[in-house]
Amino acid sequence: MNSQPITFHHAPKSTSLQLRDNSIVLCTLNARYIHSSLGLRYLYANMGSLQSATRIVEFVISQRTNDIAERLLELDPEIIGFGVYIWNIQQTTALISLIKNIKPEIKIVIGGPEVSYEYIDTNIYHLCDHLITGQADLAFSQVCNQLLQTAAPPKVIDAQVPDINQLELPYSFYNSEDIAYRVMYVEASRGCPFKCEFCLSALDKTAKSFELEQFLYEMEQLYNRGTRRFKFVDRTFNLKLSHCTRILQFFLDRINDDRSLFLHFEVIPDKLPDALKHLIQQFPEGSLQFEIGIQSFNPEVQQTINRRQNIEKTVQNIEWLRKHSNAHIHADLIFGLPGETLESFADGFNQLAKLEPHEIQLGLLKRLRGSPIVERSNQYAMRFENVAPYQLLQNSTVDFATMQRVQRFARYWDLIANSGRFKFTLPLLLGDDPFDRFMRLSDWVYKFSQQTHKINYQRLLGLVHRGATEIGLCAVEPMYDALAADSFANGYKHPPEWISKRQQPPMKERIVELEPNDSSADEKSSIPARQKRHLSRNSQQLPAQADST
Repeated sequence: MNSQPITFHHAPKSTSLQLRDNSIVLCTLNARYIHSSLGLRYLYANMGSLQSATRIVEFVISQRTNDIAERLLELDPEIIGFGVYIWNIQQTTALISLIKNIKPEIKIVIGGPEVSYEYIDTNIYHLCDHLITGQADLAFSQVCNQLLQTAAPPKVIDAQVPDINQLELPYSFYNSEDIAYRVMYVEASRGCPFKCEFCLSALDKTAKSFELEQFLYEMEQLYNRGTRRFKFVDRTFNLKLSHCTRILQFFLDRINDDRSLFLHFEVIPDKLPDALKHLIQQFPEGSLQFEIGIQSFNPEVQQTINRRQNIEKTVQNIEWLRKHSNAHIHADLIFGLPGETLESFADGFNQLAKLEPHEIQLGLLKRLRGSPIVERSNQYAMRFENVAPYQLLQNSTVDFATMQRVQRFARYWDLIANSGRFKFTLPLLLGDDPFDRFMRLSDWVYKFSQQTHKINYQRLLGLVHRGATEIGLCAVEPMYDALAADSFANGYKHPPEWISKRQQPPMKERIVELEPNDSSADEKSSIPARQKRHLSRNSQQLPAQADST
């Protein structure tokens, strides 16, 4: 599907200002077409009398800056508000520079987490006319009112935290295209009571819930309009038991009639009371995904970054979810936290891998503007990239070369383990020391291929086979069998010829991508493809695990 801007325009409301259509444009650059901006819709919902003159236009970061500028300038706006995030800061800066060069009289107002802190030395701050820090749900319309009445608001506006139950909710402004093709982002609460220093949520004073009946009414409207993929952006969905159980029951009641629902929640890993477990158990396969932030299993590291987490309870809860529920578990670890070494991280990774979450998201520490961990940069000799996403380059316990190795490990882990495409092969690769064995494979794959991206599935099969057998992770014949089973499970009528004939993969030749079996093509479903590949993993017979070598 082509990446086109998403626009909508509603009937005028009365206003004392003489405004024309598109006087105000709300814009952001999403990472992918499937994403939609909840933040812009909050701003639009709370524009008041200016809403009739306001339009939302969304793009994706892969689109050409000149093409985006052309589309925006065609609307001839007086004000453009940009949502700025870590993934779009570079492209948005270039876009604003271009617009100001062509039509400098347009007022540019920016906001978002990437420009709410440490903005003075950024190019985008000097290019824009006004910057709103913090939660701009109400402040943006106030700034626009001033600008349209030729007032002069300050360059930087520190938005007051709004009473969330006084906000107009944004969900009616998801349009039919959003519902058909995009993930619907929703929030039942805002904020976080925890103070983990690597996270911007550490600056929140607490978490506050939206009025529950109104929220459920809005979810009912989205559901009735055909929404089947809901992604909750709450930082702590299961913090307030009475609310999260009501919300789960709301969706569970609808799954009885429509089994295509897919729900994503970020949950606190050590808080899973029996009432919540009882509801979770009733959800069928493919309907629930839990993002569980572990970050580190090292108690000293947790203490250093001010992370409160009961490790024993966390382990018990993940074990329970894997054994007694159908929830898809996406567990997060962060490499590069202060005090963490490669060895201690490996121990934590192995501990998590033993719990068998469906995915382990291994991220490198990033320098989020305004996060408290920035203050520890000198103490732990932390050096970060100067451009987004500001990943850690090295610190006092991990050198640059090791950071590079782990970054490649994370990429290959995502391609092989998290993708669900190697579920028969993976046990042979990991054995009883997953981190060390997969690191050895990762080192081999990079040394041989010099690639971490643009590796198609057929080439990846060959790299896994040759690497695993050459470094002694697995014998040749079991690897052929496992890769053949994975090829078939991924929808190919036949495995590559080199597997069928038990030959070495043609690693130096151009790999021709085979076509999947048409009969295995997925029906239209709300379940994301990766999660679907993980379904019924435990019910399939896996090859015997290789001995550790």
